[in-house]
Amino acid sequence: MASCTRLRKFVVLLGASAMLHGCTAWFDAFTPGVTRTGVSSSLVDYLYPKGEIPPEFAEQTPQLKLPLRVGLAFVPQPMQGDAQGPSEAQKNEALRKVREQFTSRKYIASIEVIPDTYLRSTRGFEGMQQVARLYAVDVMALVSYDQVAATGDNKLALTYWTIVGAYIIKGTENQTQTFVDTAVFDVASRKLLFRAPGVDSRERSSTAIDAAAVSRTVRAESFSAAMANMTTSLAVELDRFEQRLKDEPRIAAVEWKDGSGGGGGAADPVALLLILAVFACRRRQSRA
Repeated sequence: MASCTRLRKFVVLLGASAMLHGCTAWFDAFTPGVTRTGVSSSLVDYLYPKGEIPPEFAEQTPQLKLPLRVGLAFVPQPMQGDAQGPSEAQKNEALRKVREQFTSRKYIASIEVIPDTYLRSTRGFEGMQQVARLYAVDVMALVSYDQVAATGDNKLALTYWTIVGAYIIKGTENQTQTFVDTAVFDVASRKLLFRAPGVDSRERSSTAIDAAAVSRTVRAESFSAAMANMTTSLAVELDRFEQRLKDEPRIAAVEWKDGSGGGGGAADPVALLLILAVFACRRRQSRA
């Protein structure tokens, strides 16, 4: 009888041990350590592929004929395994907002949004110039980004040893840092005219079950916020660039195209009509 009791206890302990091992293996799938993922579309890697060394600085004054035709594009993101960058819808919305900052400037004639697929086939400054010639633009505004996301457990993750805790306790921290930059280049001289950065950092707690979905949401929100921050910086830099063109001749040699409304030699249409009206009145008076 005693031996049966001991056998029964042994079976119960063996079953409990198996159940505990099974639960442990199941929760190991959530990775108790910190997991980091990152996506990047590097401007330097695009302009200087294969680790090329940038040439020595040469003092060259760009020749800008205003108003300018601007090409706007994202630097293409290389294949980075399972890492997911911003969606095409996010990119299109971001470029739309950037485009709005250019359209209100009198020294801008047009803005062409260029798909990043055109920049994938050829890289470097030569590739940028080929795309610029294809779209007949004078300057290129290249948007790049760098985003790092980290997912790890906080103190509440101890409750993940229970199945209920994994579903209702927010023991996982999802952190994301995003950097976005727009660099504007004169195509002919390859000179950087100005740049506008934007940054964002945010975090959000989640349950173990919802960690992946929350991480995606935080990454998307961080990218949108960084783009908004960059767009604000871009408005400031565009105003500053316009003033610098007037105050600092070394930045660029500026010439207004014939028929444009921004140069000193261009006639205001309203003023021209008034002059013609006065001339016509004087002509009638002389005949009378």
